Amino acid sequence: MKDQLVKAFVLDGRVRIYIDRTTDMVQEARDRFDLHPTACAALGRVLSIASIMGSMLKSDQEMLTISINGHGPIGSIIVDAYANDNVRGFVSNPHVEDVYKGPGKLDVGAVVGKDGTMTVTKDLHMAENWTGTIELQSGEIGEDFAYYFTMSEQTPSAVSVGVKIGTDGNVESAGAMLLQMMPDATDEDIRICEHVLSGLKPMSTLMQEYDDSSLDQLVKDMFDDARILETRDIQFHCGCDREKTEKVLMTLPKKDIEELMGQDEGINITCNFCNNEYHFDKDDLQKILDKMNA
Repeated sequence: MKDQLVKAFVLDGRVRIYIDRTTDMVQEARDRFDLHPTACAALGRVLSIASIMGSMLKSDQEMLTISINGHGPIGSIIVDAYANDNVRGFVSNPHVEDVYKGPGKLDVGAVVGKDGTMTVTKDLHMAENWTGTIELQSGEIGEDFAYYFTMSEQTPSAVSVGVKIGTDGNVESAGAMLLQMMPDATDEDIRICEHVLSGLKPMSTLMQEYDDSSLDQLVKDMFDDARILETRDIQFHCGCDREKTEKVLMTLPKKDIEELMGQDEGINITCNFCNNEYHFDKDDLQKILDKMNA
């Protein structure tokens, strides 16, 4: 099935749960950036959780940016998530050398590193953006986000996230789960949640097992009293286009545009977030210069 996200309340509304399937989304990122397996797993984990966080935003104009740098060989991981269910993102080093914990098990923490920070910046269309920063706990992504929600957003949370990469480098499954305690959650609620989570298969396995069914069913299989609030389609999507790229060029000094016109082949500008490339030849650059002089 296509990528989707489900939000529900369980345990009489004292616990909130989000689950998303992001297999297509992560495959899209893999294809766009030619991601090597460990880079794909790392970016895929962040995309999966970012999609959940985007669904928490209130209006379509709101968005958030997640920036992770653990000083590992992958470099930075940057992901944008929007309230309209679109996410996009990239890593500094898409071809980072793969590291394994064991046979077939990628070591995401080793390439991300843990000697750094994760920053979440929310553009809520207020006077100032909201920013929260935490020290990375492991670089494995799931544990780091659980710590972020608990410390920065003051909401005790459990996070499970997984990306399974096939031997051919393609994404076989991907998804994430966020389970959050509401203010009236009891110690018994926490015990029940811990029990459910302890018996849960890895997210990548669950996404394969529930690939032909709605995620609603997964939530109901986990908690008998689940009350489904909404199910949404999600996707990797970048809002860049030629017109926006042209506007970026128009922010350059005129002398820089004139220098670019000296290149016979013109220039190519690549979007960091989706790897789309936009070509501007001499005539295009002259038109931009004319607009700047108007």
